[in-house]
Amino acid sequence: MRTDIFARLDREPEPPKIEAPRMSRHRIALFGGTLAFYLAIVVAVLVSSWLVALDWKVMLFRPYQQWPELHAFLDYYVVLGQRGPTAVMIASWLGWRSWRQHTLRPLLTLGCSLLLLNVTVGAVKLGLGRLGPHYATRIGSAEMFAGGDIFPSGHTANAVVTWGILAYLATTPRARRYLSALSATVSLGVGLTTVYIGTHWLSDVLLGWAAGLLILLALPWFEPLITRAEARVFSVREQWRQRRRAGTPAPAAAGGPPAVLLPQSIASESVVAEDGGPGHGAATGTGQPSGHPGQGTRSRAHASHPVRSERTPVTPAGSRRPPHAERTPRGNTSPARPMTGG
Repeated sequence: MRTDIFARLDREPEPPKIEAPRMSRHRIALFGGTLAFYLAIVVAVLVSSWLVALDWKVMLFRPYQQWPELHAFLDYYVVLGQRGPTAVMIASWLGWRSWRQHTLRPLLTLGCSLLLLNVTVGAVKLGLGRLGPHYATRIGSAEMFAGGDIFPSGHTANAVVTWGILAYLATTPRARRYLSALSATVSLGVGLTTVYIGTHWLSDVLLGWAAGLLILLALPWFEPLITRAEARVFSVREQWRQRRRAGTPAPAAAGGPPAVLLPQSIASESVVAEDGGPGHGAATGTGQPSGHPGQGTRSRAHASHPVRSERTPVTPAGSRRPPHAERTPRGNTSPARPMTGG
C-alpha cells in the first residue's frame, strides 16, 4: 500500500520540461573562449612563466598556517569535490527525477559527463605528470613530467561538472539560474580550499575550472547519443517484458476439470473409437467421416490394441451359478414331503 506522500506527488502536475540545450552560436563562442583559456594555462605552466612564480608565492605563504581556525571546516567542505560522494548524491537526486518524469535522460547525461571528465582530465594528468606542492623538489620549477597527477585539479573539475549538471538539467529558467549560481559557488570554494590545504597549485585550480566548464559546454553535442541510448534501453526493457509474458503459462478456466494425462495406448484407443464410431459427421463409403484416414489404416496401426466395441464377449450363456448335485432346478415342482406322526 502506498503512502500519502507518493499519492500526493502523483496528483501534482509535472513541471514544464525544457528542451535539451543545443550548440548555439553563443555556446560555441563560450566553448572556444574556454578552450583558449585552457590552452593558455597549459602553455604558461610549461614555459615556467609568471603563473608558476605565483604558484610558489601562494604555496610559501601557507594559507593553512595563516588561518588555522578554518582548517577543520574546510577539511569537510572539500568533500563536495570528491568524485565518489558527489556522484552518489547527484545520482540519487537525478534518479528520483528520472522515476518521476519517466525518462532516463538525467542519469544518462550524468554518466556521459562523468565519463568525459575521467577521460579528458585523467589523460592530461598522466600526460603532464606535475608534482603537487608538498612534493616539489626545486623552488621556482613547474615540476612537470615528474610522475605526478595533480594538473589539472580533479576536485575542482569534478565540482564544476557534478554540481553544474543540476543547472544543465533544470526544468525551468528560474531553477537554472539558481542552480548555476549554486554550482559556481561550490566549485569556486572547492578549488580555493585545495589551495588553502596545500594539495594543489593555483594554476591547477584554474585549469580544473576550465576543464569542467568545457565538459558542460560540450554536452549538447552528445545529446543525440544520449537519446539513442535511452531508446535502446527502453527497447531492451520492452523485449524483456514480452518474453516474460510469453513464458507465463495461461491460467486454467474457472470451474473446469483439471487436465488428466492418459497413457499413449489408451489415448490412441480413444481416438480410434471416436473416429470410427457411428454418428460422428458424414460417413464415407467405408463408414468413416469424410476427410479422415480409413479404418483399415487405423486398425493396422492399432492391431495390438483392439477396440473395446470389437472385442468378443467372454461371458458364458446361461446361469452364472455353478451346478450342484443335490440342488433341484428351478421351475420343477418339488415332491410332497411325507407326513410324520401317524
